[in-house]
Amino acid sequence: MKADIVFINGEVITVDRQNSIVDAVAVKGNRIIGVGSNHEIMGYVGEETNVTDLKGKTLLPGFIDSHLHLILYGVFQLGISCKSIEMDSVEALLDSLKKKAAETPKGEWIRAWGFNETTVKENRYPTRKELDSISTDHPIIITRTCGHMSVVNSLALEMAEIDELTMDPQGGIYEKDSEGHLTGKLIEQANMQMNEVASYTESELMKAVKLASDHFLAAGITSIHEAGAYGPESIRLLQRAVKSKDIRVRVYAMIASLNDCPDTVDKMMKAGVITGTGDDRFRIGPAKLFTDGSSTGPTIATREPYSSDPNNSGILYYSEDEIYQVLGEAHKKGYQITVHAQGDKAIEMYINCVERALEEAPRKNHRHRIEHAGISTPDLQDRIRKLGMIPVPNPPFPYEFGDIYTYHYGERVNYMYPVRDFMDKGIIAAGGSDSPITDYNPLVGIHTAVNRKSQSGNDIGANQSISVEEAIRLYTWNGAYASFEEETKGSIEVGKLADLVVLNDSILRVNPNEIKNLKVETTIVDGEILYRSEKIADLKL
Repeated sequence: MKADIVFINGEVITVDRQNSIVDAVAVKGNRIIGVGSNHEIMGYVGEETNVTDLKGKTLLPGFIDSHLHLILYGVFQLGISCKSIEMDSVEALLDSLKKKAAETPKGEWIRAWGFNETTVKENRYPTRKELDSISTDHPIIITRTCGHMSVVNSLALEMAEIDELTMDPQGGIYEKDSEGHLTGKLIEQANMQMNEVASYTESELMKAVKLASDHFLAAGITSIHEAGAYGPESIRLLQRAVKSKDIRVRVYAMIASLNDCPDTVDKMMKAGVITGTGDDRFRIGPAKLFTDGSSTGPTIATREPYSSDPNNSGILYYSEDEIYQVLGEAHKKGYQITVHAQGDKAIEMYINCVERALEEAPRKNHRHRIEHAGISTPDLQDRIRKLGMIPVPNPPFPYEFGDIYTYHYGERVNYMYPVRDFMDKGIIAAGGSDSPITDYNPLVGIHTAVNRKSQSGNDIGANQSISVEEAIRLYTWNGAYASFEEETKGSIEVGKLADLVVLNDSILRVNPNEIKNLKVETTIVDGEILYRSEKIADLKL
């Protein structure tokens, strides 16, 4: 058998059981047909084989991001980014909003995303009054970097039928000033409900998902676990976009929504669509609920008050019984289940639910997950291990948000996203960026997992640092395991899907402090080159 594509002279990190590193790989169709030495693999070369000399560069399994929001990332790109360097003040943001309003038809939404009050000169949110001064003819929404809070103008509040007499939703707050007037700031479930009002057109959504897919491919991401956007409609959108090839990454879609997750899970259970339904391009994932809030807000539910505020220990969306009512039933019906849980109190509540579910309806190989698993203290880690659960921490979070974590949680940063502890205890953890909350680039995630430093250079739980090889496993085999797909992808082995990534250097030889600066040169999905940087030169034999 002759190969379609052969890579030689590389640093091929296979991520197999032995963590083998070899020289070369051969691909035929959408499968890997040979892995080994240059001499062995050259036997697969024929007249039509495309041969690439890697010249010592790294070849990896395609990256798997086990928790991101493809739809949200895409639609956010259609708005104003507050993460850009020039957006360093509220004043700069207001100027951008004013320009956007001038070119936007009346009645259409003006959106900004990625706002962080701790990184602007004024150290505050824009006010409702300031947004009203921009426009009273356009609804305006500014989404905080965590995605759990926003600030809106008066027209947006009016469209959502929110006024001073509106009761706070369960798990959310319509912030008011000392005189009882709405400030425009929406916290947690209040923000999630506004997302339903600030919706997008179908054409905007299709443009957004294609854009997101292209961006992820350029970063070497070949599979994603979609963490939810707009309920069942989002799942239909994803399926259509995968079928039309507007989305080229593989999708494992959680049964979730930014608003009213219980309703979304209930509808999917009634429809009879279960975890694992689909094929290797699109597959249904776990049933998911939110339990608490944002790690940077901060609104996560903690067992002890925040170090920054002794009177605050966060927000819970649901009681433990309410979580169990939904996810306990999903477990009994055969679903993989998961929750967004950042604080140790929220994590503990969910673990209690999983424990109860397994007692009432024992099931092997359930692989129930915990999205984020933010403050996972040793006692919680032990229970996670015993129950066979899969935490999905966010390795890049400490890089962008680490200094905020130290301020809010003090010494608890030593147990935030504790991948070292998970691995030492034999817990299989998968890495996710939670993009657009932070950078989707897996190399930034690997960099931070290895170095555990913030952008300012401060150690953020340095005791949780892991090796480069371990960090790569988070974004490859472990991600495949978290979606029951380790037999078909996640490592470079004969018979597996040909999802591969070529870097521009050796990830094992580069200075660990420079990992984040590595670039992806080629991304292959299903044996097809879907991204190639301009600097690539193939040696055709």
